[in-house]
Amino acid sequence: MPSEFPATPRELLARATIRLRQAGVQDPRREAVRILADLRGTSPGAVLSGQEQSVEPAEVVAYDRLIARRAAGEPLAYVTGLAGFRQLTLHADRRALIPRPETEGLVALLLERCSGGVVADIGTGSGCIALSLAEEGRFQSVVGVDQSAGALALARENAALTGLRVDLVRGDLTSAFAGECLDAVISNPPYLAQAEYDSLDSSVRDWEPASALVSGDDGLRATRLLLADAFRAVRAGGWIGLEVDSNRAGESVRLALASGWEAAEILDDLYGRERYMLARRSNGL
Repeated sequence: MPSEFPATPRELLARATIRLRQAGVQDPRREAVRILADLRGTSPGAVLSGQEQSVEPAEVVAYDRLIARRAAGEPLAYVTGLAGFRQLTLHADRRALIPRPETEGLVALLLERCSGGVVADIGTGSGCIALSLAEEGRFQSVVGVDQSAGALALARENAALTGLRVDLVRGDLTSAFAGECLDAVISNPPYLAQAEYDSLDSSVRDWEPASALVSGDDGLRATRLLLADAFRAVRAGGWIGLEVDSNRAGESVRLALASGWEAAEILDDLYGRERYMLARRSNGL
């Protein structure tokens, strides 16, 4: 911490940018601004327009601590405690996976096929999918399910933060539901093989929960179990929407058809990668 006070945002940002650049952060200036904006509960634009204002010593200390965490490799969303997802700004911490922009597309695709009735988000984590469906759909009920008590606590915090109504249930897959009671199931399940997880960049592997990423030796364990289990809980004609690994998209479709789903299709994300699988429940038993 510098000895001279009062510091200005310009001085803080300059020092933080150097520190983040030395730590290998790809866009150090942008992140330095973002961290200060989130610390203050304001916008990056407001920070940049007030760079000559004085800064209280306590804020300098708090900001330097956040910059140190980011320089040590902690993900930006965990450092600031905030993550954007579709129309929402949510709390983020190590209890759940950081919401990804790619997952936003899965929400849009399901809403095109089903926007009413009862929908369950399996492995809800931070609650980003469930809360977005509650915000943008016309569902009678949105239920978020997770095995992790910590993740569910974070989802409850986000429900309170957004003021959106979702039911949050601790459970495994769709075991909390009776047969054929859901109009849709949506999920971003873990889909990495153990070897792939082991080779992940440390910015992910060392910080985000492994349970939200690893899915057995082939990366398909969670997808396989969910497709079979959800078939029981979804009504005939209902939908399932899953985020999938692009390298396993074809196998995911095969698993869906083998489990009784029909009209299974793979759709690309904004980067042209096979990312989403949508399928409809057949009338079979």
